[in-house]
This record gives sequence, C-alpha cells and structure tokens, in this order.
Amino acid sequence: MKNPVPQAASLLLEKLLLLVHVRTLPVGSGEEPATAPGYYDTSCFKRGDLLEVPRTLFIHFGIYLGENRVAHLMPDILPALTADRRHIQQVVTNKRLILGVITKTASIRVDTVEDFAYGGSILVNHMDRLFEDQVLGSEEAARRAEKLVGATAYSLLWNNCEHFVTYCRYGAPVSFQTDKFCEAVKMVIRDQRSVLASMLVGLASIVCLGLAPSTTLPTIFIPFFLWMAG
Repeated sequence: MKNPVPQAASLLLEKLLLLVHVRTLPVGSGEEPATAPGYYDTSCFKRGDLLEVPRTLFIHFGIYLGENRVAHLMPDILPALTADRRHIQQVVTNKRLILGVITKTASIRVDTVEDFAYGGSILVNHMDRLFEDQVLGSEEAARRAEKLVGATAYSLLWNNCEHFVTYCRYGAPVSFQTDKFCEAVKMVIRDQRSVLASMLVGLASIVCLGLAPSTTLPTIFIPFFLWMAG
C-alpha cells in the first residue's frame, strides 16, 4: 500500500506551483487577455528550435515549427469540453488554464510567435548546453512536436511544457525548473525550525490579522506535509 503522505504532499505542491503559472490579466480586460505589443524577428529562428520565454517566476517553452508558428503545451479545459477548433484556438484565458490544471487536462497547440511569447523576450536553444550530444536533428524535433499536437494529460510536476520540449528536442522528457523548485522547497522545510516558524506565522495570521483559515491553512500544512515526505 502506498504511503498517503507523499501523495498528499505531491497534490499540495502541484496546487502551490499553480500560483506561479497563472498569467495575470490586465485590469478591466474581462476574460480575454490582450497580448502585449511587440515585434519578433523570426528570421533568426529555425524549424525545430527550442524557444524559452522567461516569466516572473517560471519559464514557458515551445518548439518553433517555421512560418511564425510555435507548438507548446498549455493546461486547458476546453479541449475536454468541445471539438470546435475555432474556440479552442483562441488565446487561453486564466479560467481555462486553472480548470485545465485542476482537471489535469491540456493541449499541445500551435500559436503565432507573438501569442506564444505574450510580450516576453525569447531565448533560442538555451538548454542545448545542458544536453550536449543529446540534441536531436531540428527536423526530428519539429516532427515530434507536430505529431503530439492535440489534447493531452497535464501535470505541473510530471507533464508540463518543459517536459514536452525536452522530449521533442532531446528525446527525454525532463523539467529542470520543477526539479529545482521541489529541491529548494525541501531544503527549506527539512529544517524543523522552518516548519515550526511557518506554522506559527500561519496561526498568527488567523488569530491576530483576521485572515481567513481557507487562505492561511495551506501555508501551515504544505511545509509540514513536504517535510514529512522528504
């Protein structure tokens, strides 16, 4: 029988990671986000290139397919609800993204470079240095990406956009940013004093500041469960 504590810790950690994956919508914009204006010189991109867009707390990845098209994995509930490609192809809203994460559904979709980058700067093949001789041919990487386009399962920890691109370009699905995040969290919470301090801060927030338990309790229990799992 599997130990329920590590499983609970994994679920809690996925919910915590969700907080850093949500894209902020402009104030008053309603559901549909507006892509920040910008120009991307796609002449420097080659078919099969691995593109990275650094965000505030994470990096989004995609595979360039040529002709201003990028294949990338996005959590999205809509492919599970409809087959209408006109609706699915619209820019993924925060609501669609969050519901996709909760239900573990996603799609590998093809968007323009502008929609993929969402106004951010783009790095090209920045991960090649980590894989050395494992880089597949550019055409092979692009074909792998094209073959996988469509609905897919999703997990913040085990099957995200980085897993998708590393499989396409290097032949092995890995996520360095997820690994680093998990290790950093475990290093902090392995110290029992950090766990105790976190719990005390959470309790103080409820008692002294009047914060809602539904908001504060995750701050108390996430470090505890992760420490137990480590």
